[in-house]
This record gives sequence, C-alpha cells and structure tokens, in this order.
Amino acid sequence: MKLRCAVLDDYQNVALSFADWSRIEERVEVVVFREHIDNERELAERLQDFPIVVIMRERTPFPASLFARLPKLKLLITTGMRNASVDLAAAAEHGVVVSGTGGAGAGTAELTWALILGLARSVVAENQSLRLGGKWQSTIGVDLFGKRLGLVGLGRIGSQVAKVGQAFGMQVSAWSQNLTAEKARQIGVEYASKEELLSGSDYVSIHLVLSDRTRGLIGPMELSLLKPAAYLINTSRAPIVDQEALIDALQQGRIAGAGLDVYDIEPLPSRHPYRYLPNVLATPHIGYVTEDAYRVFFEHTVENIKSFLEGAPLRTLY
Repeated sequence: MKLRCAVLDDYQNVALSFADWSRIEERVEVVVFREHIDNERELAERLQDFPIVVIMRERTPFPASLFARLPKLKLLITTGMRNASVDLAAAAEHGVVVSGTGGAGAGTAELTWALILGLARSVVAENQSLRLGGKWQSTIGVDLFGKRLGLVGLGRIGSQVAKVGQAFGMQVSAWSQNLTAEKARQIGVEYASKEELLSGSDYVSIHLVLSDRTRGLIGPMELSLLKPAAYLINTSRAPIVDQEALIDALQQGRIAGAGLDVYDIEPLPSRHPYRYLPNVLATPHIGYVTEDAYRVFFEHTVENIKSFLEGAPLRTLY
C-alpha cells in the first residue's frame, strides 16, 4: 500500500509541475490541497490518513495541538530551512521527523524594491487612474537619489537590498542587534544606532529573522522616531513590527506610508485596514513566490521524501 502525502496550500496549483514526483510515485500517493484550511479541527480530519505532509513556509502553522491530533504523521516537510510556526519540540515528542528545503534567487529583495518604487512613484494609483480613464497625472513622485535608506538587518537579503540602494545613489545605513561597524563597512554600508537609523532614514526596510529578540522590535516608540515623510517596508515577518501601532501611525498620517508583504494573520482578513488604507502598498506574501524558488522547494521536497523512505539523512531545520 502506498503512503499518502498531502501538499498543503498550493495556491497556484503548481507543486506537481515544479519537480519530478515520478521518482516516488511507486511508493507514495500525493494529494494536493489548493485551498487554505484555517480551522485546526477540520485540517486534522483532512490529514488523518497522511503519514507525510508538505507545508509551504508558514501558510499553515503546526503547533503542538495539531501534532497531537495526527497520530499517523511521520514526516513533515516545510519549504525553506526556517519555520517559526512549527513546534519542533512537539514534533520530536510525537516522533515526527521535520525537514526543510533550500531556496533560491533574490525574490524577497527584488519585491522589497518593487514596494519601495511603487510607493515612491504612486504606481498603483497612477495605473488605476489611467486604466479607469481618470485624471492624467495626479501625484508627484518622490526621488530615491540622495535619500537615506535604513536597513534593519544586514544579512543575505538586507545586503542584496543595500546594493540596489547604492545603485540608485541612496545613502545606505544599517543596524541590527548583532551588526558591527566593521561588518557594515565590508558591505559598503554606514553603521547607525537604531535610533539614528529610524529618525534619519527616508525609507526603513526590515530584514531580520523572527525570534524572541526581534518580536515587537519596532513598537510605538520606534515608529514615533520616523519622519512624517518616511516609508516603512516589511518583507520579513509581521510580528517584528507592532501591528496595532503601525496601523495607528498610518491612519493618523504620522508616517507617509508602508510597503508590506507579511501579516500577523494570513490570508489577510477581507476587512483588514491594510486592504484599504490609501498609504499602504500591500502584496499577499509573495516575496519568495518565484519560479526559481519553487523549483528548489519542490525538488528538495521530493528528495527528502525519497531519503525518508530509504532511511537516508534528510535536510534538517536550523
């Protein structure tokens, strides 16, 4: 009898086309779930007969309570090598092997610049006006050249964003809890304190891993340091920013706007302020949603399943 494998949250219905699943088809039956299931009881019922489950990033959390509802689960694969929404201790307690995959490309860094440019030049508003036969030219763009880009985090993605900012002729500075002035200089970036970065930047872009140290790092006090003309960009993880404080700052016009790709609730509720605030440019967590990344995600997923069946080592999460 074949083992059943569930692939969750395949929104675009592409999981089976980005890898050669025939390598495991003799031993595994793959079932794809396109629609997101946010009710844990319903999800557990759907997954009762699946020893293998594949999840896409943090689209479906796996807390201890869900592991307890799935006694047949033996292998959980998440795309990417980090997933804060999986309770690894609970997985170990229930004897579930958890593995991850590699990634590829610079999708998140590129989307960061799509958001920055979209905000600076009011691309959505001007496009909608043009399409609907509205006013010809209704906004005045904000230049990037000579402006200050402040990066909260200067790791792999932050460094990619920094290079593009430099190419635009921006003054680029960075801060994080572990960043040193020497490391910043190696990348050609100015080191700044958190307060200096927030108060002096025209664009603040967040590029940190979510952890206990970074959760709520940008709160009401930090947001109050931003210039009224400043924009906040977050393509990392929503809980790094106090969401209520950010919504309040946007509603009151205390900052110029925000470019967002990540949210504390996903999919974003239909009446959420981010869906209608005029100074928000929001995308549905698509920073990692690129062809190259998906190809690596699902090729490695097939390899992990094959290794599991053969008793070989798997890619483990950091």
